[in-house]
Amino acid sequence: MCGLAGYINVGGAPVKQGVLQAMASAIAHRGPDGEGIWREGNVGLTHRRLAVIDLSDAASQPMHSADDRYVLVFNGMIYNFRELRGELQALGYVFHSRTDSEVLLNSVIHWGPHALSRFNGMFAFALWDRQTRQLLLARDRYGIKPLYYCRQGRLLAFASEQKAMLAIPNLARRLDKKALLEYFTFQNLFTDSTFLEGVSVLPPGHYASVDVSSSDPELELVRYWDFHFREPVREASRAEYREELDRLFRQAVNRQLVSDVALGSYLSGGIDSSSITAVAAHNRPNIDTFTCGFDLASASGMEIAFDEREAARCIADFLHTTHHETVLNSGDMERALPTLAHHLEEPRVGQSYPNFYAAQLASRHVKVVLSGAGGDEMFGGYPWRYYRAAVSDDFEHYIDQYYGFWHRLIPNVEVAKLFAPIWPDVNDVWTRDIFRDVFDFHENKLETAEDYINHSLYFEAKTFLHGLLVVEDKISMAHGLESRVPFLDNDLVDFAMKCPVSLKLNNLRGVIRTNENEMLGRKGKYFQKSADGKQILRDVMERYVPRSTAKAVKQGFSAPDASWFKGESIDFVRRSILSDNARIHEYLDRATTTRLVEEHTKGATNRRLFIWSLLSFEAFLAEYLP
Repeated sequence: MCGLAGYINVGGAPVKQGVLQAMASAIAHRGPDGEGIWREGNVGLTHRRLAVIDLSDAASQPMHSADDRYVLVFNGMIYNFRELRGELQALGYVFHSRTDSEVLLNSVIHWGPHALSRFNGMFAFALWDRQTRQLLLARDRYGIKPLYYCRQGRLLAFASEQKAMLAIPNLARRLDKKALLEYFTFQNLFTDSTFLEGVSVLPPGHYASVDVSSSDPELELVRYWDFHFREPVREASRAEYREELDRLFRQAVNRQLVSDVALGSYLSGGIDSSSITAVAAHNRPNIDTFTCGFDLASASGMEIAFDEREAARCIADFLHTTHHETVLNSGDMERALPTLAHHLEEPRVGQSYPNFYAAQLASRHVKVVLSGAGGDEMFGGYPWRYYRAAVSDDFEHYIDQYYGFWHRLIPNVEVAKLFAPIWPDVNDVWTRDIFRDVFDFHENKLETAEDYINHSLYFEAKTFLHGLLVVEDKISMAHGLESRVPFLDNDLVDFAMKCPVSLKLNNLRGVIRTNENEMLGRKGKYFQKSADGKQILRDVMERYVPRSTAKAVKQGFSAPDASWFKGESIDFVRRSILSDNARIHEYLDRATTTRLVEEHTKGATNRRLFIWSLLSFEAFLAEYLP
């Protein structure tokens, strides 16, 4: 896990050492163990190293091929690098290090872009061919590792984080207003846009190539992999699915234990992190585990259950881990926000500051941590979401129903009012089309409820999961911590995509009858969080964790912000986003913003996600568009 950056002066002007140094310094937190810079004429690459595999200088980057033709900067971890290394050695390749970086380099040299499908891991890299003057940028299947790029005039820049590109003198900084509208619709970005106009994120499962020898080089994007959730042609027995899941899950966790430095695991007390910790603890006795809890003195309603420390302690005792925990209060949110905005670079899905503190805690004890991200998206952890569109007349009807649910922050009728200051610049953005376009490449017949649920699983893997992974990377790397996600092992994902919906969701038939016979506005089982999801995973994990954990109701990792925003943090909210000095009102209507926020502070409507998004946007403006 590291940080990479580089730029090319397409017009031929030589790159500058000082600029490359500034780019590296901007992402120094991603790699506290070393720095490397390489430049030749109008091309320059830089790298910050977090040493995890092969701590020697032989693994330093930028890394050159044996014949010095290729230069690589790489961020990530290839878990099957030893198997690939054996294949390449049989083909005559000689290795000078024990690192996966050298394996990736020689794999791409030998197999070209086809090598990407061979990698089981997380990665983003830039490979420069000095002979053909071609640049190859690539990102892993799921988007675990980020990679950004921008083209301004005769400049092409790329980096693990946008702030590295912003270190280039005279790079324009303008807010992408259409991306702002997209975010305030979904509390996420579904397109490859960012909050900075002209800066894009390379989509997961893609590579991009550019021929710099041409007079006007263009970046050509190629999709090499995509999710495909579907019902199996021939269904095996439930017992067979259980045994295969058990084998693949253990294999996935054990693969990701490879490390030459200290390794631990997040432990929330839920099924995903508990199961990962259980398998890891079998091979690493007394493994360090980490939990973030909350001061719930002023919490109310469902927020009373948000502190998972007791559940995590029980699992830690059960598995004999070395357990660590931290407790947050409302003041911690306020203190973290400027630093968090710097590292996240733009608002993204969810209220991520608890994750920031959890990563900070873990980084004090280990250099690598296992995370449960992906378990919900692969095995159907949010049934109350999918149920809303499980019965649809056709694709367009399905889009209408599911789009309505994912309109997360404000009602549709408020959009034009809220964006009044910039409405002429964004009124041609149709967010329903953005939502619909997510499905362009998911070839799946839509005839049964299972088909529609598989469509929903695809959607959430492409959007919600990707947003979570971006946040996971940024907050872990802010602390020089490598975060790994065993649920996104290739073999386990392949299994999950072909696993029948009937083994993931409980009582689907009953829910369909509810869907057909009840009004959508009623607050019955159709809308409630439950233990209906991840059924096959729950069955298998009873072998590793107590039954009470395996069968517990699904709960997300969230702070009691709904209470804090109308209690201890109400002054902070009003001072930050309702004051005369608030920058957000250059883009959002002050009266509409104030009314929507006050609806929350007065207890009329829960708008905690909206308020968090406003706070994050204000912090972004202060940090990146001062």
